[in-house]
Amino acid sequence: MNPTTKPTHRPLASLKLPKPIGALITYATGIVTGMTGNPAFPSPIPALALVTAAIAALQNAETAALTRAKGTAAARNDKRAALVDLLEQLKAYVQAQANATPENAVTIIQSAGLAVRKTPTLGARTFTANPGPVSGSVKLYTKSVGTRSAYLWEYSTDGGKTWVAAPVTVQARTTIVGLPAGTTVLFRVQPVSKTGEGDWSQVISHLVK
Repeated sequence: MNPTTKPTHRPLASLKLPKPIGALITYATGIVTGMTGNPAFPSPIPALALVTAAIAALQNAETAALTRAKGTAAARNDKRAALVDLLEQLKAYVQAQANATPENAVTIIQSAGLAVRKTPTLGARTFTANPGPVSGSVKLYTKSVGTRSAYLWEYSTDGGKTWVAAPVTVQARTTIVGLPAGTTVLFRVQPVSKTGEGDWSQVISHLVK
């Protein structure tokens, strides 16, 4: 019997937006600096020039607001909201780039000047493999994600280079037969619940009897 897999975590980009306007301007400027010329971000969305312009607009609006002239505070708040919206869009872009290269996700996020938080994924579940009832078979078990769910099972006999889909089940277990006895086979599972598709589980290996 193989040990259960450890929970997987997907690094998530997080904005730590300061409340003081001056600090927010400094923070946003740091993000632009971190992403400028950064090979991890070939085509930022939105363009960094737009973010830079929004930073300058907020800086000017804050200067005007300090005069306490009528309407300047509201204008400053509008510029702040506009900048925050652009930063949220940048965060989404950074997250997409990080997701594309999971092994470097933390480095990619941090290089943009963003914080990293880790959240368990839907696929971070107990997943085990046991010998099946006949030679060349393996029983797989994973944790249920609830009613009205399905489970996509895959196995690989070449070390993960290619994956073969096994029949989908509506129960959190299955038996795969016809595997080459005496070889180590890799397995993974993806739960699909009423809330959507989960991530693929961590891969586990099993020596087929």
